[in-house]
Amino acid sequence: MPQAAQENGMEIRAFMPKYGIVNERRNQLHEVIRLSGMNIVVSDVDRPLVIKVASVASVRMQVYFIENEDYFNRKALYTNEEGHFFDDNDERAILFARGTLETVKKLRWQPNIVHCNGWIASLVPLYLKKHFKNDPIFTDCKIIVSLYDEINKERFSNDFAKKAMVSGLKAPDLELLNTPTGINLAKLAVRYSDGVIAASKGISKEVVDFAAKEKIPLLPYTEITEGAQAAYTAKYLKFYSKFLK
Repeated sequence: MPQAAQENGMEIRAFMPKYGIVNERRNQLHEVIRLSGMNIVVSDVDRPLVIKVASVASVRMQVYFIENEDYFNRKALYTNEEGHFFDDNDERAILFARGTLETVKKLRWQPNIVHCNGWIASLVPLYLKKHFKNDPIFTDCKIIVSLYDEINKERFSNDFAKKAMVSGLKAPDLELLNTPTGINLAKLAVRYSDGVIAASKGISKEVVDFAAKEKIPLLPYTEITEGAQAAYTAKYLKFYSKFLK
């Protein structure tokens, strides 16, 4: 989808954690010195960030990697060898959301749309609407969230809401995380977004109903079938256009 948007005249920049499974040599990652050197405080500990970048040459698109040795260097993504959800996944989501938005600020790149994919980016809408509310870089941007069925049954640490608290937020803003489930994290992302995309067939009905209750526009699930990619991307681009001035 980022490639399709880029090919349709949009300037796209993608951000993701620098997971341990990402091969730096094969993907030609290199550190962006002027963006690195930031520290994000999570659970009262300064967490250093290193920002690396790679280019998708065929479409001239840059992908930025948020690197932190403690949170993202492990080879597994979200679960350990026994299949248990990592105890620090809440802190990983906090670091990724805040680290990405601080990186965008350092780039001085003003996005029109911030499209969040996956639970790891679920705190981005909240931080944009509250913590960065008065930042001129983000003043006019709209937020779209793609929802999946990836962690519906998972539970985060009981103090997730306390850890996620930053300036500009109040306790009621994080009330959904008083019961820190995957479903409630998805609802939190929906509450502070401008549009929602059902990106999985098995997306929770509870979350879909919540989006309707919050009156957030929703793009229903579209199956990607062989030879129908153009129709799929066209639906996304049309949905984007609703939020562009």
